[in-house]
Amino acid sequence: MPAPAASISPGDSERRVVVGILALQGAFVEHKTALEKLPGSRKLEVIFVKTPDELARCDALIIPGGESTTIALLARISGVLDPLRAFIKHKPVWGTCAGAILLSHSVENAKKGGQDLLGGISITIARNGWGSQVESFEAALDVPGLRNPEDPFTGVFIRAPVVLKLTPGPSDPPIEVIAKLSPHLLPSSLSSNANANLNADADTNPNHNPNPNPNPSPDTTKDDPKTYVALRQGLHFLTTFHPELTSDNRFHEYFVRECVLGGAGASASASASASASASASASSTTATSTSTSTSTATAT
Repeated sequence: MPAPAASISPGDSERRVVVGILALQGAFVEHKTALEKLPGSRKLEVIFVKTPDELARCDALIIPGGESTTIALLARISGVLDPLRAFIKHKPVWGTCAGAILLSHSVENAKKGGQDLLGGISITIARNGWGSQVESFEAALDVPGLRNPEDPFTGVFIRAPVVLKLTPGPSDPPIEVIAKLSPHLLPSSLSSNANANLNADADTNPNHNPNPNPNPSPDTTKDDPKTYVALRQGLHFLTTFHPELTSDNRFHEYFVRECVLGGAGASASASASASASASASASSTTATSTSTSTSTATAT
């Protein structure tokens, strides 16, 4: 069953929906540009968020890519960290790259001194799971939930985090896998960095594989969370890559349509169908990457 939309009442139909972008550090300008180019963007008011008062105006929020520790530190200094945590409990939030780290329930490879998190999506994630800046790359993603799904989406991965495991509790909304990277595209640094953190979980984690096959069959890798690059849980959405660094704004359209507004007409029907498929098998709603190329990196 599709997740509920934001709490926007029918009486608010003439009011523009306010989508905030956390603007403490990172690629927040690029997100604003992408949102303002959406069809129907006149129904949106896009604002930068740096203070609790600005956050209080928002119906939904995007946390951009950047440096997760820096964003969390600036949020604490500016007094917006606790309001963000309260906001996430009830409203739609999308985190990209560093934002995905902040939305997770736990993080590995954190900097010395630990990492402030906001929570929202029941996963364990690893910072810089793909390696250093020079190992940044692009990959074509097939994403059935996007408009024109026959056209691959170019995922830009820059010092990207990697999902290590899904940890939903019995009362949590189910986690939908929206996009998935082909296992053969996982770089060698992933097995040396992220897999090292899974050694302690080897006996309890059914997806743990200490010696990943460089050419695995679909049967052995379809449920490997390290390949998950876009996830949705209830009103919350994350991408470990940077949709805002491309000219393709279909992920921004997806977030507004499915998480903020809850879909309409054919979109709602498609979402219900996709969600039903996800309940039967997580792999049926995931996407497979088809190509990769080295990317010139910007800071994440």
